[in-house]
Order: sequence, then C-alpha cells, then structure tokens
Amino acid sequence: MAVSETTAAPPLPAHPDPQLDAILTGPLPHELSYAIGGPFHLLLPDRFDANAAAFPAVLDEFGVEGRVYYAKKANKAAVWIEQCALSGTGVDVASAGELRDALGHGVRGENVVITGPAKAESLLRVAVLQDCLIAVDALDELERVIAQAQTAARAARVLLRRLPPAQPHSRFGLDEKELACALSRCAEAGEAVVMEGFSFHLSGYDTQARAELAGELVDLCLKARALGLRADRISIGGGFAVDYTAAEHWEHFLEEQRPDHYHAGKSFTASDFYPYHSPVAGPDALRAILTTNALAGRLREAGVMLLLEPGRALLDRAGCTVFRVQGVKDRPGYGVVTVNGSSLSLSEQWFNSEYLPDPVLLPAHEPQGEPYAACVGGATCLESDMVTWRKVRFPTRPAAGDLLVYPNTAGYQMDSNESPFHELPLPPKVVLDTAGGTTRWRFDRHPLA
Repeated sequence: MAVSETTAAPPLPAHPDPQLDAILTGPLPHELSYAIGGPFHLLLPDRFDANAAAFPAVLDEFGVEGRVYYAKKANKAAVWIEQCALSGTGVDVASAGELRDALGHGVRGENVVITGPAKAESLLRVAVLQDCLIAVDALDELERVIAQAQTAARAARVLLRRLPPAQPHSRFGLDEKELACALSRCAEAGEAVVMEGFSFHLSGYDTQARAELAGELVDLCLKARALGLRADRISIGGGFAVDYTAAEHWEHFLEEQRPDHYHAGKSFTASDFYPYHSPVAGPDALRAILTTNALAGRLREAGVMLLLEPGRALLDRAGCTVFRVQGVKDRPGYGVVTVNGSSLSLSEQWFNSEYLPDPVLLPAHEPQGEPYAACVGGATCLESDMVTWRKVRFPTRPAAGDLLVYPNTAGYQMDSNESPFHELPLPPKVVLDTAGGTTRWRFDRHPLA
C-alpha cells in the first residue's frame, strides 16, 4: 500500500550524525536486538565528554571562572557519572539516592551540588558530611541545614535560591523578604554556615531572562559581602536548549501538522512540543548569556564564579533508543506498527506531548516496496500506549524483525518515566566505547538497571 504525500506528517529528521549512522548501518544493532530480546538504549560517552568540555571552553573564552555540574535527573545511567568522576565535572543531584550514586561512582562530595525543594533530612545529613554545596530553597530548610552542621561540627556550604521576580508563582526559591531573613540567619550562624552565593530555578530557554537574573544575583553577592558573608558564586541552573533538527524542517512541521497527520485524530499545538529547533543552543546559549548586558565583565569585576547545571545539553547526541518491530496492521491510508516495548521508554508522553525527531527504519532484510506511512504503538493493552502518534513516512513498509531507532534520546527520554508494565523488562542501556578507533559495547553498570 503506497502512501500519499498528504497521509504522513511533515518529516522531521534529526541532524545528520555520520558517526552514529556508521554504527547503525552495521550488524551491531540487530545483534544486540537478538541478544537482548527487547528494546534497548545505546549510550555514547565520548559525546558526553565533548559536550561537558564545551561549556568550560566558553567560560575560558570570556575569562570567567566557573564550574559545570551535570544535572543527573536527565538520565540515570552510571556511565555519565563515571565520566564526571574522571574529568572532574560536577554533578547536580536532588535526592539521597542520586547522591549515593554519585559518591559511589567516585564523584567527590565537594563536586556535588544538592538542589530540589524541601530536601529530606537524610540527604542534608550526608550533604553536610561530604562537603556538598546545598542550594537552600526555604527558610525552614536553612534551619535544618544549620542544625545538621552544628550536630556534625562541620560548616555547611550553601547557596540561597532566589525566587525569580519574573516567575512569581514558581514553587522554588526565596522571595525578597525571605532572602533578607536568610542572609541575616547565615550571618548569625557563624562557622556553621559558609554562604557561598545564590542560585535560581528559571523555567524556559530565554537566554536574556537568564542573563538578567544572573546580573541581579551578582548584585546580591555584593550586598551579602557587606554582611561578612563569602558570596563569591552564583548558579544559573540549566535551561540550555538542544537543537535536534534543522530550522526549515521545524518551521515546515509546525506550519503543516494537523490532526489527520496523527493516529485517531490526535491533536497537538506548537506549545505542546519541546522546541526541537533552537538557533541558539548548548554552549552557544552560554555564550549568549555571557554577552547579554556585559554579564561576563560584571562577573570578572565582582570576582563571582558562574555555576551551570546543564542536563539535556550534556547528553546531546549521546544516545538513541532502539525498538524491534513485532507486527504491522494496515489501516485506510496508513499503518499501525507495534514494537516490543512501550511509550514509557520515550518520556515525552509523560508531558502529554510527542517525541518529534523521526524514527529511522533499519530493515532486517533488503527493503522492498514503496514509501509507507505509519504510527508506532507499544506492546501493551492500552489504547494510549503510542510511542509515536503521528504517521511517519517510512521508505518502505516496516516488517516484523526490523528495527526502529529514535535518535538523540539520552536527555530526559530514556528513563524518566520507564516502568515494567505488563512485566516487560526495562530496556537495558548499552555503552559504546570508541577509544582506539574501534567500537566495543558493554552494559551500563547502574545498580538499578
């Protein structure tokens, strides 16, 4: 059954990736699929290393002292933390489990920042003992940090998290009145607290808004120093966009996509989607932040370090997800492909959205036939278990045994929402090591995998 141009959704291919293409066109994906018997994730640690090195390079370019912390929530794999331990990259954690995992894989406590609201007492205790940097989110939390420090007879390293004035309904941070109280309390606490500076949690990817709020934190550091506090660093969090696809593809998709491009007439608006094309992304976004309002110069002049907590941006092109086709049904004008996994392995469904970079078909045999449009469903008994709602244009009709590869899924997609529903095993993570010009694979060693 041939597909008309109007049946399939507008194409949205990921940026070309010759290194990954060379791996995918070889026998390895099919061999792993046969051995594992279910979906799996491929991880590329060399990409993570390159991304993690690119941010400090920008700081050096501007002569700004700073530190990068990998936001661990973006992916649970152990390999990223192992790479952080080797390179000295910091790690951003928000739970006792994440902290144990970071410390257990060799990351020094002094290289860990603790974020998240209303932190558990067990987390604060270990954070103080291990000399971690704690982003304090509330006044009562500050009191609990001070108590832990006094009990342990160790100084607690803290940042005070500022409620963004432009996002007053955010549940994160201290407003102006609370911030004033927190500063006074830090000064009163004496040796129990080292108040190292300020941080914020700002939703979205607007570089100007992030730079402007960073400038306010620089001013706050100068005011805090007048109280005798150290205040020599600020954290601007993450929010560094990833550019998944070319501008022309993204713009065409948003203009043309409509309900009949989706299974069951599902509808999405542009605001439902992550911005899969960003003209300023990753390290370039940091460059834009540093040039806005001469922020780099203000940081240098004030002697303030810039802390960053990127997650998705450090995982750009660092992994993909592979499903095996189990069956195909023909429907009027398109087909329904069922794969050996579920939508829980691509976590955009968690946000009632759709992961948009097009899956790539890897046929098990020589492809035959004409282009074919199909949505992709999971192997569960739920109507809503759609890995891909839209009707993707494939070069030929998929068949049982073929593989579907979803590109660039390491950032927030692989394991944010996975569940062994129907007793389906969680997809394992396969690490591809490319040192020495050869590609070797191993399973990730995460204790929960």
